[in-house]
Amino acid sequence: MTLPSARPSEDRLALLYRVTQAFNSSLELEAVLNAVIDEVIAATRAERGFVMLRGPDGQLTARTARGLDQRTLSAPEFQVSRGIVERVAREGRPLLASDARSDDWLKNRASVMALGLRAILCVPLQLKDQISGVVYVDSRLQAGIFTPADLDLLTAIAASAAVAIENARLYQLAVEKGRLERELQVAREVQTRLLPATVPPLPGWDIAAHWQPAREVAGDYYDFVPVPPAPGEAAGGLGLVAADVTDKGMPAALFMALTRSTVRASLAAAADPAEALGQANRLLCADSVNSMFVTLAYVRLAPAAPEVLCLSAGHNPVLIYRAGSGQMEQLWRTGLPLGVDPAERFGQHSVQLAVGDVLLLYTDGLTDALNPAGEEFGLARAQAILADHAGLPAAEIVATLERRLTDFADGAIPLDDVTLVVARRTAA
Repeated sequence: MTLPSARPSEDRLALLYRVTQAFNSSLELEAVLNAVIDEVIAATRAERGFVMLRGPDGQLTARTARGLDQRTLSAPEFQVSRGIVERVAREGRPLLASDARSDDWLKNRASVMALGLRAILCVPLQLKDQISGVVYVDSRLQAGIFTPADLDLLTAIAASAAVAIENARLYQLAVEKGRLERELQVAREVQTRLLPATVPPLPGWDIAAHWQPAREVAGDYYDFVPVPPAPGEAAGGLGLVAADVTDKGMPAALFMALTRSTVRASLAAAADPAEALGQANRLLCADSVNSMFVTLAYVRLAPAAPEVLCLSAGHNPVLIYRAGSGQMEQLWRTGLPLGVDPAERFGQHSVQLAVGDVLLLYTDGLTDALNPAGEEFGLARAQAILADHAGLPAAEIVATLERRLTDFADGAIPLDDVTLVVARRTAA
Protein backbone atom coordinates (compact mmCIF):
# COMPACT_ATOMS: atom_id res chain seq x y z
CA MET A 1 0.00 0.00 0.00
CA THR A 2 1.29 3.49 -0.87
CA LEU A 3 -0.09 6.80 0.34
CA PRO A 4 0.78 9.32 -2.37
CA SER A 5 -0.20 12.50 -0.55
CA ALA A 6 -0.79 11.99 3.14
CA ARG A 7 -1.44 15.68 4.10
CA PRO A 8 -1.84 16.82 7.73
CA SER A 9 -5.52 17.47 7.02
CA GLU A 10 -6.16 13.80 6.33
CA ASP A 11 -7.71 11.85 9.16
CA ARG A 12 -4.72 10.84 11.22
CA LEU A 13 -6.35 7.82 12.87
CA ALA A 14 -7.37 6.42 9.50
CA LEU A 15 -3.87 6.97 8.18
CA LEU A 16 -2.24 5.26 11.15
CA TYR A 17 -4.69 2.36 10.86
CA ARG A 18 -3.81 1.81 7.22
CA VAL A 19 -0.10 2.14 7.89
CA THR A 20 -0.29 -0.37 10.74
CA GLN A 21 -2.11 -2.80 8.44
CA ALA A 22 0.68 -2.43 5.90
CA PHE A 23 3.35 -3.06 8.57
CA ASN A 24 1.62 -6.19 9.84
CA SER A 25 0.97 -7.72 6.43
CA SER A 26 4.18 -9.79 6.63
CA LEU A 27 6.44 -11.41 9.19
CA GLU A 28 9.46 -11.34 6.90
CA LEU A 29 11.79 -8.77 8.43
CA GLU A 30 13.03 -7.36 5.12
CA ALA A 31 9.48 -6.97 3.80
CA VAL A 32 8.39 -5.24 7.02
CA LEU A 33 11.35 -2.84 6.91
CA ASN A 34 10.65 -1.94 3.29
CA ALA A 35 6.95 -1.41 4.07
CA VAL A 36 7.86 0.83 7.01
CA ILE A 37 10.13 3.10 5.03
CA ASP A 38 7.87 3.26 1.95
CA GLU A 39 4.91 4.33 4.10
CA VAL A 40 7.03 6.83 6.02
CA ILE A 41 8.29 8.45 2.80
CA ALA A 42 4.75 8.65 1.46
CA ALA A 43 3.34 10.06 4.70
CA THR A 44 6.02 12.73 5.16
CA ARG A 45 6.72 13.53 1.47
CA ALA A 46 10.43 12.87 2.08
CA GLU A 47 12.93 12.29 -0.70
CA ARG A 48 14.70 9.40 1.02
CA GLY A 49 14.17 7.19 4.05
CA PHE A 50 16.27 4.84 6.16
CA VAL A 51 15.57 2.32 8.92
CA MET A 52 18.63 1.72 11.07
CA LEU A 53 18.69 -1.05 13.68
CA ARG A 54 21.09 -1.90 16.45
CA GLY A 55 23.21 -4.98 15.81
CA PRO A 56 24.53 -7.42 18.41
CA ASP A 57 27.52 -5.10 18.89
CA GLY A 58 25.22 -2.16 19.71
CA GLN A 59 26.12 -0.30 16.51
CA LEU A 60 23.45 1.18 14.25
CA THR A 61 23.33 -0.32 10.77
CA ALA A 62 21.15 0.67 7.83
CA ARG A 63 18.80 -2.28 7.27
CA THR A 64 16.77 -0.65 4.51
CA ALA A 65 17.25 2.55 2.50
CA ARG A 66 14.69 3.66 -0.09
CA GLY A 67 13.87 6.59 -2.31
CA LEU A 68 10.65 8.12 -3.64
CA ASP A 69 10.52 5.50 -6.38
CA GLN A 70 10.65 2.69 -3.77
CA ARG A 71 14.02 1.58 -5.04
CA THR A 72 16.75 0.46 -2.67
CA LEU A 73 19.65 2.90 -2.29
CA SER A 74 23.21 1.65 -2.51
CA ALA A 75 25.82 2.23 0.22
CA PRO A 76 23.20 3.60 2.68
CA GLU A 77 25.67 3.87 5.56
CA PHE A 78 27.34 6.81 3.79
CA GLN A 79 24.15 8.73 2.99
CA VAL A 80 22.80 9.85 6.36
CA SER A 81 23.82 12.35 9.02
CA ARG A 82 25.40 10.00 11.57
CA GLY A 83 25.40 12.76 14.17
CA ILE A 84 21.59 13.01 14.09
CA VAL A 85 21.08 9.25 13.96
CA GLU A 86 23.36 8.54 16.91
CA ARG A 87 21.94 11.42 18.97
CA VAL A 88 18.35 10.27 18.53
CA ALA A 89 19.28 6.65 19.28
CA ARG A 90 21.19 7.71 22.38
CA GLU A 91 18.71 10.20 23.82
CA GLY A 92 15.48 8.61 22.57
CA ARG A 93 14.04 11.99 21.49
CA PRO A 94 12.79 12.74 17.96
CA LEU A 95 14.55 15.46 16.01
CA LEU A 96 13.35 17.88 13.32
CA ALA A 97 15.66 20.06 11.24
CA SER A 98 13.60 22.25 8.89
CA ASP A 99 16.75 23.66 7.28
CA ALA A 100 19.90 21.77 8.20
CA ARG A 101 22.15 24.33 6.52
CA SER A 102 21.02 27.11 8.81
CA ASP A 103 20.81 25.05 12.00
CA ASP A 104 23.63 26.06 14.36
CA TRP A 105 24.24 22.42 15.40
CA LEU A 106 24.14 20.96 11.88
CA LYS A 107 25.36 23.54 9.39
CA ASN A 108 29.04 22.84 10.01
CA ARG A 109 28.77 19.03 9.98
CA ALA A 110 30.63 17.49 7.06
CA SER A 111 27.91 14.95 6.29
CA VAL A 112 25.23 17.62 5.98
CA MET A 113 27.31 19.69 3.61
CA ALA A 114 28.65 16.76 1.58
CA LEU A 115 25.21 15.22 1.08
CA GLY A 116 23.51 18.57 0.44
CA LEU A 117 20.87 17.88 3.10
CA ARG A 118 18.15 20.47 3.69
CA ALA A 119 15.28 19.02 5.79
CA ILE A 120 15.71 16.08 8.20
CA LEU A 121 13.36 14.06 10.43
CA CYS A 122 14.60 11.31 12.75
CA VAL A 123 12.64 9.43 15.42
CA PRO A 124 13.57 6.49 17.67
CA LEU A 125 12.18 2.99 17.25
CA GLN A 126 11.30 2.34 20.86
CA LEU A 127 9.49 -0.59 22.45
CA LYS A 128 8.93 -0.18 26.17
CA ASP A 129 12.28 1.15 27.42
CA GLN A 130 14.41 -0.32 24.66
CA ILE A 131 15.54 1.69 21.62
CA SER A 132 16.16 -0.78 18.81
CA GLY A 133 16.99 1.78 16.14
CA VAL A 134 15.74 4.87 14.32
CA VAL A 135 13.62 5.92 11.35
CA TYR A 136 15.33 8.68 9.39
CA VAL A 137 14.00 10.68 6.42
CA ASP A 138 15.41 13.71 4.66
CA SER A 139 15.16 15.93 1.62
CA ARG A 140 17.94 17.48 -0.39
CA LEU A 141 15.51 19.39 -2.61
CA GLN A 142 13.67 21.77 -0.35
CA ALA A 143 14.09 23.30 3.10
CA GLY A 144 11.10 23.59 5.40
CA ILE A 145 9.29 20.61 3.87
CA PHE A 146 8.88 18.98 7.31
CA THR A 147 6.74 20.49 10.08
CA PRO A 148 6.17 19.68 13.75
CA ALA A 149 2.97 17.91 12.63
CA ASP A 150 5.10 15.65 10.42
CA LEU A 151 7.36 14.93 13.38
CA ASP A 152 4.34 13.94 15.51
CA LEU A 153 3.01 11.76 12.69
CA LEU A 154 6.36 10.06 12.17
CA THR A 155 6.68 9.44 15.93
CA ALA A 156 3.28 7.73 15.94
CA ILE A 157 4.16 5.67 12.86
CA ALA A 158 7.48 4.66 14.44
CA ALA A 159 5.68 3.38 17.54
CA SER A 160 3.65 1.03 15.36
CA ALA A 161 6.69 0.17 13.25
CA ALA A 162 8.73 -0.79 16.33
CA VAL A 163 6.14 -3.43 17.26
CA ALA A 164 5.97 -4.79 13.69
CA ILE A 165 9.77 -4.93 13.39
CA GLU A 166 10.13 -6.70 16.73
CA ASN A 167 7.45 -9.25 15.77
CA ALA A 168 9.24 -9.90 12.47
CA ARG A 169 12.59 -10.19 14.25
CA LEU A 170 11.20 -12.69 16.77
CA TYR A 171 9.59 -14.66 13.97
CA GLN A 172 12.91 -14.75 12.12
CA LEU A 173 14.65 -15.98 15.27
CA ALA A 174 11.99 -18.67 15.73
CA VAL A 175 12.43 -19.82 12.14
CA GLU A 176 16.20 -19.87 12.53
CA LYS A 177 15.92 -21.75 15.83
CA GLY A 178 13.62 -24.29 14.22
CA ARG A 179 16.06 -24.77 11.34
CA LEU A 180 18.96 -25.18 13.76
CA GLU A 181 16.99 -27.67 15.85
CA ARG A 182 16.19 -29.70 12.74
CA GLU A 183 19.85 -29.67 11.73
CA LEU A 184 20.88 -30.79 15.21
CA GLN A 185 18.26 -33.53 15.13
CA VAL A 186 19.63 -34.78 11.81
CA ALA A 187 23.19 -34.53 13.18
CA ARG A 188 22.20 -36.63 16.19
CA GLU A 189 20.57 -39.23 13.95
CA VAL A 190 23.72 -39.39 11.83
CA GLN A 191 25.89 -39.67 14.93
CA THR A 192 23.67 -42.39 16.41
CA ARG A 193 24.08 -44.39 13.21
CA LEU A 194 27.84 -44.25 13.67
CA LEU A 195 27.42 -46.33 16.83
CA PRO A 196 27.10 -50.11 16.52
CA ALA A 197 23.50 -51.16 15.85
CA THR A 198 24.03 -54.48 17.66
CA VAL A 199 26.64 -56.16 19.81
CA PRO A 200 28.64 -58.64 17.73
CA PRO A 201 28.54 -62.11 19.31
CA LEU A 202 31.82 -63.38 20.73
CA PRO A 203 32.04 -66.89 22.20
CA GLY A 204 32.75 -66.84 25.91
CA TRP A 205 31.78 -63.21 26.41
CA ASP A 206 28.63 -61.26 27.31
CA ILE A 207 28.90 -57.64 26.14
CA ALA A 208 26.63 -54.58 26.42
CA ALA A 209 26.96 -50.82 25.94
CA HIS A 210 25.17 -47.54 26.67
CA TRP A 211 25.57 -44.03 25.17
CA GLN A 212 23.83 -40.90 26.45
CA PRO A 213 24.68 -37.43 25.06
CA ALA A 214 24.45 -34.46 27.42
CA ARG A 215 23.35 -32.26 24.49
CA GLU A 216 21.84 -32.86 21.08
CA VAL A 217 25.13 -34.32 19.87
CA ALA A 218 28.05 -35.83 21.74
CA GLY A 219 31.82 -36.07 21.84
CA ASP A 220 31.65 -39.56 23.36
CA TYR A 221 31.39 -42.75 21.38
CA TYR A 222 31.85 -46.48 21.70
CA ASP A 223 32.64 -49.04 19.04
CA PHE A 224 33.10 -52.74 18.44
CA VAL A 225 35.93 -53.40 16.00
CA PRO A 226 36.33 -56.92 14.56
CA VAL A 227 39.80 -58.47 15.03
CA PRO A 228 40.83 -60.82 12.20
CA PRO A 229 41.76 -64.35 13.28
CA ALA A 230 45.44 -65.01 13.80
CA PRO A 231 47.11 -67.63 11.58
CA GLY A 232 45.87 -71.06 12.58
CA GLU A 233 42.85 -69.72 14.49
CA ALA A 234 39.29 -70.38 13.35
CA ALA A 235 37.70 -67.19 14.68
CA GLY A 236 38.77 -63.63 15.26
CA GLY A 237 38.35 -61.49 18.34
CA LEU A 238 36.65 -58.22 19.10
CA GLY A 239 38.01 -54.80 20.04
CA LEU A 240 36.02 -52.64 22.46
CA VAL A 241 36.43 -48.86 22.25
CA ALA A 242 35.21 -46.09 24.55
CA ALA A 243 36.32 -42.54 23.75
CA ASP A 244 35.72 -38.96 24.87
CA VAL A 245 36.54 -35.81 22.90
CA THR A 246 37.60 -32.96 25.17
CA ASP A 247 34.97 -30.49 24.00
CA LYS A 248 31.20 -30.17 23.75
CA GLY A 249 28.54 -29.72 21.09
CA MET A 250 29.00 -29.78 17.33
CA PRO A 251 32.82 -29.36 17.26
CA ALA A 252 33.18 -32.40 19.54
CA ALA A 253 30.68 -34.38 17.46
CA LEU A 254 32.63 -33.69 14.26
CA PHE A 255 35.93 -34.64 15.89
CA MET A 256 34.26 -37.75 17.31
CA ALA A 257 33.25 -38.85 13.80
CA LEU A 258 36.80 -38.21 12.55
CA THR A 259 38.27 -40.16 15.48
CA ARG A 260 35.98 -43.14 14.95
CA SER A 261 36.83 -43.51 11.28
CA THR A 262 40.56 -42.92 11.90
CA VAL A 263 40.80 -45.43 14.75
CA ARG A 264 38.80 -48.05 12.84
CA ALA A 265 40.96 -47.70 9.75
CA SER A 266 44.18 -47.81 11.80
CA LEU A 267 43.13 -50.93 13.72
CA ALA A 268 42.22 -52.65 10.47
CA ALA A 269 45.61 -51.81 8.95
CA ALA A 270 47.83 -52.91 11.85
CA ALA A 271 47.83 -56.21 13.74
CA ASP A 272 49.50 -54.63 16.77
CA PRO A 273 47.01 -52.42 18.73
CA ALA A 274 49.80 -50.17 20.03
CA GLU A 275 51.06 -49.58 16.50
CA ALA A 276 47.48 -48.93 15.34
CA LEU A 277 46.87 -46.31 18.04
CA GLY A 278 50.17 -44.66 17.16
CA GLN A 279 49.08 -44.37 13.53
CA ALA A 280 45.66 -43.01 14.55
CA ASN A 281 47.34 -40.51 16.86
CA ARG A 282 49.61 -39.18 14.11
CA LEU A 283 46.66 -38.72 11.77
CA LEU A 284 44.56 -36.96 14.42
CA CYS A 285 47.43 -34.67 15.38
CA ALA A 286 47.63 -33.59 11.75
CA ASP A 287 43.88 -32.92 11.55
CA SER A 288 43.26 -31.49 15.03
CA VAL A 289 42.02 -27.88 15.21
CA ASN A 290 41.81 -25.61 18.25
CA SER A 291 43.99 -28.12 20.16
CA MET A 292 41.19 -30.68 20.32
CA PHE A 293 42.15 -34.17 21.48
CA VAL A 294 40.43 -37.36 22.54
CA THR A 295 40.94 -39.85 25.36
CA LEU A 296 40.33 -43.45 24.34
CA ALA A 297 40.36 -46.91 25.90
CA TYR A 298 40.76 -49.99 23.72
CA VAL A 299 40.33 -53.56 24.92
CA ARG A 300 40.89 -56.58 22.69
CA LEU A 301 39.06 -59.79 23.56
CA ALA A 302 39.73 -63.21 22.11
CA PRO A 303 36.94 -65.82 21.73
CA ALA A 304 36.69 -68.09 24.79
CA ALA A 305 40.20 -67.10 25.88
CA PRO A 306 41.33 -65.52 29.15
CA GLU A 307 43.93 -63.07 27.79
CA VAL A 308 42.81 -59.45 27.38
CA LEU A 309 44.90 -56.63 25.93
CA CYS A 310 44.13 -53.09 27.11
CA LEU A 311 45.46 -49.74 25.86
CA SER A 312 44.48 -46.36 27.29
CA ALA A 313 45.23 -43.09 25.54
CA GLY A 314 44.85 -40.78 28.52
CA HIS A 315 41.47 -42.32 29.35
CA ASN A 316 39.80 -43.14 32.67
CA PRO A 317 41.12 -46.38 34.19
CA VAL A 318 39.47 -49.54 32.90
CA LEU A 319 37.84 -51.40 35.80
CA ILE A 320 38.06 -55.16 36.29
CA TYR A 321 36.00 -56.93 38.93
CA ARG A 322 37.43 -60.26 39.99
CA ALA A 323 34.54 -62.62 40.75
CA GLY A 324 36.72 -65.11 42.64
CA SER A 325 38.24 -62.66 45.13
CA GLY A 326 35.74 -59.83 45.03
CA GLN A 327 38.64 -57.43 44.29
CA MET A 328 38.54 -54.44 41.95
CA GLU A 329 41.49 -53.67 39.66
CA GLN A 330 42.22 -50.53 37.63
CA LEU A 331 44.16 -50.55 34.38
CA TRP A 332 45.68 -47.10 34.05
CA ARG A 333 46.58 -45.12 30.95
CA THR A 334 49.37 -46.34 28.71
CA GLY A 335 49.91 -43.13 26.77
CA LEU A 336 48.77 -39.56 26.15
CA PRO A 337 45.38 -38.70 24.61
CA LEU A 338 45.15 -38.95 20.84
CA GLY A 339 45.83 -35.68 19.05
CA VAL A 340 48.40 -34.29 21.53
CA ASP A 341 51.86 -35.50 20.48
CA PRO A 342 52.43 -37.18 17.10
CA ALA A 343 55.56 -38.89 18.46
CA GLU A 344 53.73 -40.60 21.35
CA ARG A 345 54.29 -44.35 21.70
CA PHE A 346 51.64 -46.44 23.43
CA GLY A 347 52.12 -49.28 25.87
CA GLN A 348 49.56 -51.94 26.76
CA HIS A 349 48.34 -54.09 29.63
CA SER A 350 47.93 -57.83 29.26
CA VAL A 351 45.68 -59.43 31.88
CA GLN A 352 43.92 -62.74 32.40
CA LEU A 353 40.17 -62.79 33.09
CA ALA A 354 38.51 -65.79 34.71
CA VAL A 355 34.92 -66.88 34.17
CA GLY A 356 32.64 -64.42 35.98
CA ASP A 357 35.11 -61.53 35.87
CA VAL A 358 33.66 -58.25 34.59
CA LEU A 359 35.37 -55.44 32.69
CA LEU A 360 34.00 -51.85 32.51
CA LEU A 361 35.00 -49.09 30.10
CA TYR A 362 33.42 -45.70 30.79
CA THR A 363 33.78 -41.98 30.16
CA ASP A 364 33.96 -39.32 32.85
CA GLY A 365 30.31 -38.41 32.33
CA LEU A 366 29.73 -41.30 34.75
CA THR A 367 32.16 -40.41 37.54
CA ASP A 368 31.91 -36.60 37.20
CA ALA A 369 28.09 -36.44 37.21
CA LEU A 370 26.69 -34.07 39.86
CA ASN A 371 23.50 -34.16 41.88
CA PRO A 372 21.58 -30.97 42.82
CA ALA A 373 23.73 -30.64 45.95
CA GLY A 374 26.90 -30.52 43.85
CA GLU A 375 28.12 -33.97 44.96
CA GLU A 376 29.97 -36.14 42.41
CA PHE A 377 28.84 -39.63 41.51
CA GLY A 378 32.47 -40.66 41.81
CA LEU A 379 34.56 -43.70 40.97
CA ALA A 380 33.96 -45.42 44.31
CA ARG A 381 30.19 -45.45 43.75
CA ALA A 382 30.62 -46.87 40.25
CA GLN A 383 32.94 -49.60 41.62
CA ALA A 384 30.46 -50.54 44.34
CA ILE A 385 27.59 -50.87 41.85
CA LEU A 386 29.76 -53.00 39.55
CA ALA A 387 30.79 -55.26 42.44
CA ASP A 388 27.22 -55.67 43.73
CA HIS A 389 25.80 -56.59 40.31
CA ALA A 390 28.71 -58.40 38.67
CA GLY A 391 26.77 -61.66 38.63
CA LEU A 392 24.09 -60.23 36.35
CA PRO A 393 24.14 -60.28 32.53
CA ALA A 394 26.13 -57.43 30.98
CA ALA A 395 23.00 -55.64 29.75
CA GLU A 396 21.58 -55.60 33.29
CA ILE A 397 24.85 -54.28 34.73
CA VAL A 398 24.74 -51.44 32.21
CA ALA A 399 21.05 -50.77 32.94
CA THR A 400 21.74 -50.70 36.69
CA LEU A 401 24.58 -48.21 36.31
CA GLU A 402 22.39 -46.07 34.07
CA ARG A 403 19.45 -46.19 36.49
CA ARG A 404 21.56 -45.46 39.56
CA LEU A 405 23.20 -42.51 37.77
CA THR A 406 19.77 -41.09 36.83
CA ASP A 407 18.52 -41.48 40.40
CA PHE A 408 21.64 -39.84 41.74
CA ALA A 409 21.38 -36.85 39.38
CA ASP A 410 17.78 -36.31 40.55
CA GLY A 411 16.90 -34.10 37.60
CA ALA A 412 20.15 -32.11 37.51
CA ILE A 413 21.21 -31.12 33.99
CA PRO A 414 24.01 -33.48 32.85
CA LEU A 415 27.33 -31.75 32.32
CA ASP A 416 28.91 -34.41 30.12
CA ASP A 417 28.12 -37.34 27.85
CA VAL A 418 28.01 -40.83 29.33
CA THR A 419 29.36 -43.95 27.63
CA LEU A 420 29.51 -47.41 29.22
CA VAL A 421 30.83 -50.69 27.81
CA VAL A 422 30.64 -53.86 29.92
CA ALA A 423 32.21 -57.22 29.05
CA ARG A 424 31.66 -60.27 31.28
CA ARG A 425 33.52 -63.53 30.72
CA THR A 426 31.01 -66.38 30.67
CA ALA A 427 32.93 -69.46 29.53
CA ALA A 428 36.43 -70.82 29.10
